Amino acid sequence: MRDPTHPSVLLRLDGLAVAVVAILLYRELGAAWWIFAAGFLAPDLAIAAYLAGPRVGAIAYNTVHTYLWGLLLFGIGLLGSHASLMTVGLIWATHVAVDRLVGFGLKYPDGFRRTHLQQV
Repeated sequence: MRDPTHPSVLLRLDGLAVAVVAILLYRELGAAWWIFAAGFLAPDLAIAAYLAGPRVGAIAYNTVHTYLWGLLLFGIGLLGSHASLMTVGLIWATHVAVDRLVGFGLKYPDGFRRTHLQQV
């Protein structure tokens, strides 16, 4: 077993924490779970950019697979009382968090399998 202070272990625990909080917030919004299920894999559509090559693919994948966009949408929705933006933001953040939890990290431009967490 890895040292619990190893960066990849800590990043996976971060993913777990963010996923749990985002799911609890989603539940509190009262949004439909079918919307959650339908939107959960949407960020993975960025994988299609790998058809243009590993560098373009990594840029697209990394741009979409950061907490920034989900939290930004959630925050804008919260400030403006727009439940739909909050919903999308939480789904997005949950997707990124679950990816981190299972070891799918941000990609390096030399190929899809090499990530900041591990070789996939």
